[in-house]
Amino acid sequence: MNDFQVLAEKALRDEPLTRTECRAVLATPDDQLLSLLDAAFKVRERYFGRKVRLQMLMNAKSGACQEDCHYCSQSAVSTAEIDRYGLLPREDMLEGARRAAAAKAQRYCVVISGRSPLDREIAEIADAVKAIKRETPIQVCCSLGLLNEAQAKTLKAAGVDRINHNLNTSEAYHQAICTTHSFRDRLATIQHARTAGLEICSGGIIGMGESDDDVIDLALALREVKPDSIPLNTLHPVDGTPLEHTEHLTPHRCLKVLCLFRFLHPRTEIRVAGGREFNLRTLQPLALYPADSLFVGGYLTTPGQPASEAWKMIADLGFEIEVESEPVNAACRTITAE
Repeated sequence: MNDFQVLAEKALRDEPLTRTECRAVLATPDDQLLSLLDAAFKVRERYFGRKVRLQMLMNAKSGACQEDCHYCSQSAVSTAEIDRYGLLPREDMLEGARRAAAAKAQRYCVVISGRSPLDREIAEIADAVKAIKRETPIQVCCSLGLLNEAQAKTLKAAGVDRINHNLNTSEAYHQAICTTHSFRDRLATIQHARTAGLEICSGGIIGMGESDDDVIDLALALREVKPDSIPLNTLHPVDGTPLEHTEHLTPHRCLKVLCLFRFLHPRTEIRVAGGREFNLRTLQPLALYPADSLFVGGYLTTPGQPASEAWKMIADLGFEIEVESEPVNAACRTITAE
């Protein structure tokens, strides 16, 4: 049994890797990458088989954010040319859910820019979620910035299934990426959502200039959070943001990070999120050996892979899209995924 298979066996026993083992995964020679992926797939297959879960985003409010997150084209320190608009009306959010259902997405995520949502925005989103739940069987996730407990409870009562709030990076590196809120603020929002009975989606962004130890610290911090889902983004540098000249990631680096997260989170859904098309390029299919979930149809301000192309990629791998139920409304079946 090679060293990678030893790591897989540890993961299958729910034993955390040592920091030395974590560093070794990230330092894997490129010519041993296939062996590493094979070991990670052993863990992925145990808990998720060959199923792939799809998720689609709706950017329901864009720009005008007062935070200084250096990676974000919507932040106060960004000069990127993006669409800027207030909260979309209920019908637009509902139409987005119809498109997500047609794209075979299991989950639909409503995202808004800003530090924290206004109570008025919470009420409007809650109203839209109720309509979505009446018309489609899709699960609903919301990513709305910093939340208090009352807001989280309102969302739960409306039918929201899950809250996304990423840790983004290690606690030690957080100040280099954002100064307008703290790592602890993020943990507090996660706790408010959990107290309200909501599932937790929390991950991070790789490629922002962090060290290997920061990547490891992020993965270990998420073991403490115990999220239901981990979206792993890889930085897509956007002109006009402070990270626009950040050195690009390689596909091999991205795959090694995904393998590390699979070893440290053997039973948790891991989603290849923003930046996968930009950073993994032609090696995108290999990401599904450690990961079990994908975003389709684009991100907040950057394009993504159309759902129909993702379906082909998944089928070519011999994997299968996991769809929990059929749409309850014929309208969901008639929307194309393009």
